[in-house]
Amino acid sequence: MYNLKIFIILCLTFVVTLQAAVPIIKAINQSKSPIPDEKILNVAHRGASAYAPEHTLVSYQMGKKMKGSYIEIDLQMTSDGHLIAMHDERVDRTTNGTGLVKNKTLNEIKELDAGSWYNEKYPQYAKKEYEGIKVPTLEEVFKTFGRGSNYYIETKSPTVYPGMEEKLLKLLEEYNLTGGNGRSSHVILQSFSSESLKKIHHLNENIPLVQLISYSNTGILTEWQLASIKEYAIGIGPSFKKIDQEYVKKVRQSDLHIHPYTINSKEDMEKAIKWGVTGIFTNHPDVFQQVLKELACESK
Repeated sequence: MYNLKIFIILCLTFVVTLQAAVPIIKAINQSKSPIPDEKILNVAHRGASAYAPEHTLVSYQMGKKMKGSYIEIDLQMTSDGHLIAMHDERVDRTTNGTGLVKNKTLNEIKELDAGSWYNEKYPQYAKKEYEGIKVPTLEEVFKTFGRGSNYYIETKSPTVYPGMEEKLLKLLEEYNLTGGNGRSSHVILQSFSSESLKKIHHLNENIPLVQLISYSNTGILTEWQLASIKEYAIGIGPSFKKIDQEYVKKVRQSDLHIHPYTINSKEDMEKAIKWGVTGIFTNHPDVFQQVLKELACESK
């Protein structure tokens, strides 16, 4: 009888302990994967960059109108410490200026025309209002779109810009874009630099991170690589041209998200979904939105 009482007490203690642990277990699972598994992300690559000058407010606005899930922003940093939206370390390709961003102040960056080049290169989409468009700062993007938008931000060349991660996190906090968001997040941060991502994870482990990967040949991932990435990131971002269905399957079986870049044709979009990706980067968010709608109708 005494042993039976002891057994009952132990069982009750176990049940109470398990119930107390459930919220903790849920929180751990949510922190590892804050993006809903069932939602395929439509990431507007540099905004709707097929139709407007990349990394400008007008491109981001167009991406939102085309139902992009996230605004994708590449970061560079000026000589006086301002984070700006630009893909290249040099201003030459997307403005009428020349030289490295790191050697220019924000005032000098603001003097540049970031739209006329687009009209010249893509006359079929040219618009008079694109002439003279300015390069936006990250803060201007946040002020324009607020917490009603989602941001997929890349730390570009972080070794060139010491302190970039701290400045980024400070701005995210100032605009209330970090913190516990359950299984959704206003912000995803990505980088080709694992050191940059690990630094961010150390500073704020609640922000979902994606490890970008570049391959010169066909993409290969080892179990060791996947396990290593899972220590700080919730997903990976490889080039779509370098992967296949088995690659995607391996990533998903490791409980990681996979957001390939950059997919612009309808055929490749359909293929990526068939393979099981959890999101894509595209210059044509309108096309991908249509593909998602068509597949949703077919599944009914």
